[in-house]
Amino acid sequence: MILALRALGVGDLATAVPALRALRAAHPDRELALAAPAWLAPLVNLVGGVDRLVPATGLAPLDRPDPPPDLAVNLHGRGPQSHRLLAATRPRRLLAFANPDAGHADGPDWRPGEHEVDRWCRLLHWYGIPADRADLALRRPPAGPTPAGVSVVHPGSKIPAKRWPAGRFAAVARALAGRGHRVVVTGSADERALAGRVARRAGLAPDAVLAGRTDLGGLAALVAHARLVVSGDTGVAHLATGYGTPSVVLFGPVPPTEWGPPPERPWHRALWAGEQGPGGPEGDWSASAGVGTDPVLAAIGVGEVLAAVAEAEQAVRVAGAVTA
Repeated sequence: MILALRALGVGDLATAVPALRALRAAHPDRELALAAPAWLAPLVNLVGGVDRLVPATGLAPLDRPDPPPDLAVNLHGRGPQSHRLLAATRPRRLLAFANPDAGHADGPDWRPGEHEVDRWCRLLHWYGIPADRADLALRRPPAGPTPAGVSVVHPGSKIPAKRWPAGRFAAVARALAGRGHRVVVTGSADERALAGRVARRAGLAPDAVLAGRTDLGGLAALVAHARLVVSGDTGVAHLATGYGTPSVVLFGPVPPTEWGPPPERPWHRALWAGEQGPGGPEGDWSASAGVGTDPVLAAIGVGEVLAAVAEAEQAVRVAGAVTA
């Protein structure tokens, strides 16, 4: 059995898809288990190749598998906590970044500022497992009860610094509706009030507010069959990448060079007003607690977003003409 650890969120799982697919291809006859939060189960099913979800809550101890895993793979972090968590399952071999504090001298060095997709592909390449960073596609679920062909505006984020002002999201939503888009506003149950404010200020009908009304599977289906996604740097943006849905993603404080969509896909537009280089302390968002929009994110204007929407939609038309 192969046990991979990625006990994080939607975007984190989406960026690990190429690495998980690489593990599946390298070990087609072994069970591939993924230690991740139980609520991610609908998305894990859309990744493909994962045989079993092992419920994980953060870096709390995992149940020891019997027999122990042949291979444990740390797709979670640099360690030492995540290294020790996997080592406690008594694997025959651990694949992870080098971390002397965890007693793991094997593996490549961690590179601050590296794109999250490239990071895990590089880890596996170091151990002789080829991984394709472009292998990001998720299985497309049926539309089901979710509306198809809508333009998704997603104003929320669990990190306050990554929330673009609600009034600007409303201005974008209003402009999109004026251009003939059927706009819906998404978010978690905790973000329903925020989504409602955006919808009201945009002049949208109450039924355009889908925040808190879709589970993760429903949200994935919504994005998979959407016309467009406009959001901050959060999980919905990574779903758009996984489904090839045109998107405009607003970044700050961390730049798109670390978490952005593939730059070779012009229908995914990443906006960032910062200078080249890491946007802040990598992986440490504690300084963002209780603060407002990051200044780099706040520097992005409504006009820039609408121009990026036009560019993304033009790229779709060009791509369609080329393949027609």
